[in-house]
Amino acid sequence: MAKEAMMTKDMSMAKGKAGHVYMQTNEIENAIVHYERSATGALTEVERVKTGGAGSGEFKPISGQESAPNSFEGAGSVILTSDRRFLFATNGGDNSVSSFRLGDDGRLTLLDVKPTGNSVEGKSGTAKSLAFAPSTRTLFVLHSFGPDHLRLMSVDAEGKLTVRPERYSVNTYSKRNRVATMVVVSPGEELVFVGTTFDEPIALTGVYPDGSPILWVQRGGGAFHSIASNAPDPDGLAVFALQKDGSLGTARFYDAKGGSPFYIAFLHEQPKTFVIGYAVGDGCSMGTIEKDGTVKIGPLVKIDTSAGVPSELCWLAVSPDDRTVYATNFGYSNISSYHINGRGLEIACDPACARMPGDGTARGLNGTVTSGPSDNWMTPDGAYLYQIYGNACKLVGYSAQPDGSLVEITSVKIPYNSPQGLAGF
Repeated sequence: MAKEAMMTKDMSMAKGKAGHVYMQTNEIENAIVHYERSATGALTEVERVKTGGAGSGEFKPISGQESAPNSFEGAGSVILTSDRRFLFATNGGDNSVSSFRLGDDGRLTLLDVKPTGNSVEGKSGTAKSLAFAPSTRTLFVLHSFGPDHLRLMSVDAEGKLTVRPERYSVNTYSKRNRVATMVVVSPGEELVFVGTTFDEPIALTGVYPDGSPILWVQRGGGAFHSIASNAPDPDGLAVFALQKDGSLGTARFYDAKGGSPFYIAFLHEQPKTFVIGYAVGDGCSMGTIEKDGTVKIGPLVKIDTSAGVPSELCWLAVSPDDRTVYATNFGYSNISSYHINGRGLEIACDPACARMPGDGTARGLNGTVTSGPSDNWMTPDGAYLYQIYGNACKLVGYSAQPDGSLVEITSVKIPYNSPQGLAGF
């Protein structure tokens, strides 16, 4: 009874505004699931709207597994424009992008579907992450596999898409098969950031007889190297100058200060300050865009990795007051939180919530059984955080507490292993 009373108290403390949440199923016949979000954080499914494109289903292109969560090792496959007029979603299975109009009631109307320009080789494409630059109406589409990782589309006033000819890579001379994770346009639209996770995909390096991935390879007959990006080569973060016509300058590669700089999240009130989450570095760091346009990245602040490394800390949500960062750990099936103080980052709650069990069929890189958490999203009022657990078939809602902890308040059933992307208002 005392526990129930405490739960009720926590829920009432975090009551926020009502709104909407959107997630793509990433099923072979891809669809966007639209949920209505109540002031208490509960989700009610309103509709499923077909995207007109194909997802990868349960298949995971990065590793070649027939059924596994976190299909593309990426983030940001469903995004909303800041004026809430349009929603964009990737269709990773056939390398296309869908655009939708949002009604006043949050309902979706499909407007357009266009191929990204990258052909599909094999069982699935890998179009995964999206970012939008409003001033030039340019949509950036990131593919997990290159060499043309980044393709561009123009978006007209009615939401129609036109593929542009530009194409950009995050490969280097010595690394021709890099896996990109996320594309982000800086709030001032001066730079475009691309995160990476592997210098070679597991689908190419293969697995050992016990099914564990091969993470160390030889290059040119020399020493063995980790396939995790930026581990140790200091070139894991790619940054492009954004031109006035929406095109990009030559990529500059930065030492991200940790292995696999997966996710980049800018602060809301400090548009030149961002947080990086590291899939193999097992923590977060803060960075800034300097006056000369270069990027400076601070020290890595690690979580507790006693459960095994890497934790695969891969997705971030920054609270609207810029005080707390929530970091999702794929390998640990939970979330850790940080506080942002005047000097940088410090651990708040590690973990911030209980571990979410899956069905026992999925494992992280460290060998732990995982429920496959992927994209997360926080409400604009900071009251609730939502987290996809694909291998558990759950989208879970948490009430955010002042100390950085999370209290589970709701969950809805979602398709097995495939879902990707969260956005809302």
